[in-house]
Order: sequence, then structure tokens, then C-alpha cells
Amino acid sequence: MTSQQRPNQSLPQSLQSAFNQANALKIISGLQNFDPTSVQMVVQAANLGGATYVDIAAKSELIAIAKNCGSLPVCVSAVEPELLAAAVKQGADLVEIGNYDSFYSQGLDFTAAQVLELTARTRAILPENITLSVTVPHRLPLDTQVSLAEQLVAIGADLIQTEGGTSSAPIHAGILGLIEKATPTLAAAHAISRAVSVPVLCASGLSDVTVPLAIAAGAKGVGVGSAVNRLTDLVAMIAVVRSLREALSVRNFAQV
Repeated sequence: MTSQQRPNQSLPQSLQSAFNQANALKIISGLQNFDPTSVQMVVQAANLGGATYVDIAAKSELIAIAKNCGSLPVCVSAVEPELLAAAVKQGADLVEIGNYDSFYSQGLDFTAAQVLELTARTRAILPENITLSVTVPHRLPLDTQVSLAEQLVAIGADLIQTEGGTSSAPIHAGILGLIEKATPTLAAAHAISRAVSVPVLCASGLSDVTVPLAIAAGAKGVGVGSAVNRLTDLVAMIAVVRSLREALSVRNFAQV
């Protein structure tokens, strides 16, 4: 049964509305960020800055912190199906296989077969009504990314996320450099969004300059991590989240 066919699949109403309006904003604290203080600040900034939902690591303490910091839906990311199933029992509103960037620096890659296997195992142990997002590894050729996304939806992925920030090497400063940084994930969002019927979230390497481009490329929302979670001041974090929200309000972009 595909994700479109599951009658009980549900998404928090605020998040569903944001995807319908193509302006979802996910703030990511980091797959391997287990620092309670850091995660709390990121979640607070997301709530106060106008984000749609937050993405945190799979740890019960962090889920409790995120739930107590505000009303935003909480997504938990991991690459272990059992951790994701446990996160749902601990209060996660949706789960995600992915945010692989932290593994690349360790020399670890994820093949299409591995992602498919993780997705099948995760879907099998999750409650039917829990939304499952899956990130497509950006180190795969673009045509393979598209094919993988189609297969992921067929076996139960409800959202597809793109990435690519770690593979880009901007050679210019300023706005041009920001666009260069976002090129891989924008390309993936463009290609994948035209191949699947579920929402595509464009993430990794984005800024307030490029989030409108992600929506124009076909994404229904964006995910932003390091632009926020690398900061150490809550006011500065809130300011970045608000700038991203304002950038997403610019709707004068035609689909490209």
C-alpha cells in the first residue's frame, strides 16, 4: 500500500496547511546534536521566529524539551528504524530517515539500496498514522535520486527531502556564493518534485536568498539547519528564522 493509499496517514494540521501553501519551514537542530541547551535554543528560536516545525535528534530528553518549548510539531531524525519507532512513543509527531550530512565527514555514504531497506523496515514498525519523511542522498547521481524517490514513495514515504549543501563548493562571496551553495539541493528539488506526488522538502545549504528559489523549483517547503544551529545567541537565531519566514512569503516566483 502506498503512502497516498493509507487512509489513516495523518499530519499535524498546521504542517499540512503549510505544505498545501508551499511555505513550510523546518528548522533543524542536527541529527547528532544531543546537547540539551543547544537543542532548546534552536527549538525556542523556531517557535518565536515563525517556523512550521522542528527537526531534532532521536533522544527522549530532547523530545521532551522540544515539546515543552512550544507548540510546533516535532520531527525526529535518525537512520535507525528502532530509534524512530521509539521516538513516536516518546511524543514525536513525525519521523525522518536522513540528515546524512554528519555522516559524510566520517567517510560514510548511503546507497539507494540501503535507504530503501531502512525505509521498508521503518514503515513496517511505525503506526500507520505516523508521517514518514525520507532524505534522498545527494551523493547519488541526479537520475538515481529521482528513481529512488519514486521507489521510496511506493513503499511508504510520505515526504521526500533533498540535500546537497556539503557537496557544493561556492567560489564567490555574497549572494552569488549563496546561490552556488544551494545549487545541488535546488536541482534535486526540481527533478524529484516532478516525479513524485508527495510533498518535497528542499534542505541543506539554503539561506534567505535561496529559499524562494526552492519553492519556485517545486518544493513545498524548506529545511534549514546550520544557518540557525551554528549560532550561540537566541536573539540572533530568532532573527535568522524570521528572515527565512519572510523570504518564504515572497510568492512572485513561477514554477521553473
